[in-house]
Amino acid sequence: MSDNILILMITVSVALGILSLGAFLWGLRNHQFDDQKKSMNSILFDSEDDLNDFAKRVDKKKKYENKREKK
Repeated sequence: MSDNILILMITVSVALGILSLGAFLWGLRNHQFDDQKKSMNSILFDSEDDLNDFAKRVDKKKKYENKREKK
């Protein structure tokens, strides 16, 4: 193989890797991977104790986010 083709292939693969990493980080920052249906599914499949634990976790998370916003 020619050196030029090898350099081109390496450059394209590094560029695609950087682009993929950027898309992943953007998704993390914009909460794209949060499970929005967890509470709906837990109503169907979990026991009452599990639902109460989940509700407590949600309340703690909201309190924590409210404290962060106030700072």
